[in-house]
Amino acid sequence: MRDAYSNITVRATLAIATRTASANGTGVDRYLNGAAFQDAMVVVHTGTITDGTHAVDVQESDDNTTFTSVAASELQGTEPSIVAADDDKMFVIGYKGLKRYLRVAVTASGTTSGGTYGAHVVLANPRTAPVVHP
Repeated sequence: MRDAYSNITVRATLAIATRTASANGTGVDRYLNGAAFQDAMVVVHTGTITDGTHAVDVQESDDNTTFTSVAASELQGTEPSIVAADDDKMFVIGYKGLKRYLRVAVTASGTTSGGTYGAHVVLANPRTAPVVHP
């Protein structure tokens, strides 16, 4: 059970869509199907970005209701501000914190037609393996 399929799962937090306004993703529970995942990583994937700035904010919560921005010291890498030059790119941000829920929030500014992007949370290193996939 040392293979990726048995030890990693991926959950959507911000559905892939064309956005012209700010948006909050769905909270991703790090305790799934009886498995507590010790490690997490956020992946943001862009399509076509036509205008504006789309500032990504990784957020955490204990209760899936009250979210706060993750402190920079709890992140690996940098939260991107996506602009028109970022067509078809992937941004990866590691999470070192201990909160149960994670999500991505995006603040959009200066948009007319906006941009297409989405975000996922990769959960790894479960306390109980193999991972049960949906």
